[in-house]
Amino acid sequence: MLSMKAILAVYDTLADWEVGYLSVELRTGRFTGTPVEVVTVAEHPGPVTTMGGLTVTPTLTLERLDAGPDDLLVLAGAGFWDRDPAAGTVWTALAADFLAAGRPVAAICGATAGLARAGLLDERDHTSAAREYLAATGYRGTDRYRDERAVVDGDLVTAGPQSPAHFAAVTLGRLGLMNADRRRAYLGVFVDGDARHYAGLTA
Repeated sequence: MLSMKAILAVYDTLADWEVGYLSVELRTGRFTGTPVEVVTVAEHPGPVTTMGGLTVTPTLTLERLDAGPDDLLVLAGAGFWDRDPAAGTVWTALAADFLAAGRPVAAICGATAGLARAGLLDERDHTSAAREYLAATGYRGTDRYRDERAVVDGDLVTAGPQSPAHFAAVTLGRLGLMNADRRRAYLGVFVDGDARHYAGLTA
C-alpha cells in the first residue's frame, strides 16, 4: 500500500454515489494494482448520514488531521454547499491549504461551487454540474470553465454529479495509478457498459 492517503471528507447529506467509484478503486486497488488507504474525516466526532441514508463513522476529526505531502483530499457534494455555503468554508480552507502545498484535491458537484466561492477556480481549468451552476456563485473563473465530464488542472480535479466514473478515472490518472489505456477501458466498462473493455482493464 502506498504511503499516500486519500482523505475523504464526510458530512451529513454527503452525495455518496459521487465518490463511490473513486473510493473503491483507491481502497482495493483492484484495477490499479496499488491499494491506497482511505481515511474518512469529519468536522466533528460521531457518525454522519449520507444522502443515500448510509451511516458513516469518520476515522478522525478535522482537527486531528495530519496530512502527508502526497495525500489526496476528496470533496463530494452535499446539501449545504448550496443551502448554507458558509458551512463549507472549513473544507474549502483545507482545499486551499492542500493546493498551496502541492497536494492534489478532487472535488465533485456542490464541492466545486464551494471552491468557486473561495476563489480556487478563478485561475484553474475546471468543470462542474453546468456552466450556469457555477456562474450563479458570482465567481471570476467563468472563462476557465470546460464543458467536459471531468477536468484536471495541475493538482485540481473537478467533475459534475453526472460523472462519478469519469471523476474516478481522471483522479486515478492524476495520481499516476491508471494510465490512459486503462482509463479508457475503465470508462468503457463502467460508463458504456461494454464488456469487451474488461480485458483491457484487468490486463
